[in-house]
Amino acid sequence: MKELVEEIVKSLVDDTENVKVTQLEGEQSSIIEVKVSQEDIGKIIGKRGRTAQAIRVILGAAGMKLKKRFNLEIIDKM
Repeated sequence: MKELVEEIVKSLVDDTENVKVTQLEGEQSSIIEVKVSQEDIGKIIGKRGRTAQAIRVILGAAGMKLKKRFNLEIIDKM
């Protein structure tokens, strides 16, 4: 799942070198943290949070298949 989010985020930002995606595992859920450069944070969030919400929907759909819950957190400080 981490690789999926990383590919999506790298396709959205200009500075692909500073994209860092980490996954914190739990028993029934995982947290996926995304860190990008300050200039690209708006591209990940999108207007009114629509891009971030779309990524969360993809995670939810993929998580249902794996019977696991995934939460996306966008960290704004690099």
